[in-house]
Amino acid sequence: MQHLHEIPPALVERFTRVDGRREVALVVEDPGHGEFVAVGRFAPIPGTSNAEFALVVADAWQHRGLGRALLERLCRAARAAGYAALHGYVLADNRDMIQLAAKLGFTPVERDGAALVLSRQLK
Repeated sequence: MQHLHEIPPALVERFTRVDGRREVALVVEDPGHGEFVAVGRFAPIPGTSNAEFALVVADAWQHRGLGRALLERLCRAARAAGYAALHGYVLADNRDMIQLAAKLGFTPVERDGAALVLSRQLK
């Protein structure tokens, strides 16, 4: 496991600075504790007109609609930013996420080891 001081500065910069147009990061904060309970983001896939998304919801906060709300907003923001499609890697045994993504128009386009690549056209 890498510690924060071992991560190259350029990588820290990439993960912490989001331009808001080509990359978007959305967070949900627990109002009682001030901790992040869900995060969704997308970033461009170099050399394409597509973006890759990532989504995580803390176990205690799952099945409350946070994942759906974040993924819907990510899709809208990616479309507004001009992306043609949104892709994401999801572990093949994560049935809840695969079902959620399917409800929002994502389909599996390939398998990459233990993960499925889910994709949704935005245009």
